Amino acid sequence: MSKDRRSPTDRVDALYRELVEHYGAGDDREVRAAAKLMMVALWQFRAHGGREWGQLVDEYVHLIKRDPERFKRMLDANAGKSPDELEA
Repeated sequence: MSKDRRSPTDRVDALYRELVEHYGAGDDREVRAAAKLMMVALWQFRAHGGREWGQLVDEYVHLIKRDPERFKRMLDANAGKSPDELEA
């Protein structure tokens, strides 16, 4: 079995695209795919994030609402993109 060399963020993004494709031409397919990933992520935050898991989720939500460009840069950095590839 070959090792997947993509970053975890890139692998999750690929799964998102696969889920969107799964919904075909259905209504809100992008939102439905994102909701599935968010549901799993929230459950894992709750299960493994300790007593303050909700505060961490709130911090991410607050950041993307307040400064979406910074959030995107963080996401890109976690995808293993070089600084030349990152959006300003």
